[in-house]
Amino acid sequence: MPGRPTVSGWSYRHDVTETNNARKIAFATFVRRALDDARATRAWSGSEVSRRTGVSRQTINRWVRGDWASDPEAERVVAFCEGLGLNPATAFGALGWDRTTPAPTVATSAEMDPDVAALLRRLVDPAVSDAEKFHIRETIRYLAYRPTLPVGDRDRGKRAG
Repeated sequence: MPGRPTVSGWSYRHDVTETNNARKIAFATFVRRALDDARATRAWSGSEVSRRTGVSRQTINRWVRGDWASDPEAERVVAFCEGLGLNPATAFGALGWDRTTPAPTVATSAEMDPDVAALLRRLVDPAVSDAEKFHIRETIRYLAYRPTLPVGDRDRGKRAG
């Protein structure tokens, strides 16, 4: 095509490539830092990050390399962030996504359990040590991902006690 720069006979659009590459680099940097932090503070391997976030290792590796043709799925980005305790808005910012639209609200049918509220307060309290916060998060993750007991097994504990 006349007027368009070429490399080895192949034409390319410089403006689109630069914008996409900048977004890919920014998101790859975000993901790499999140992985480094998970390794350093939680001693998680890549497999453990994948298990905890629900995002495959292959997908995470593609994100780190910036090897994606279309934007990552928002649900996967959110799952990755939530599994690592990160704010998805930071990832959305790296991707250049519009963060001005309000997030969908989740209807709550009941008030928060007082014990859960107490745990959340401890997690944001600057007087609580990082080690204690780590143990609180690990316990919550364990409970969140353990298999639920069948109904018959739940009743057995009540009868035995």
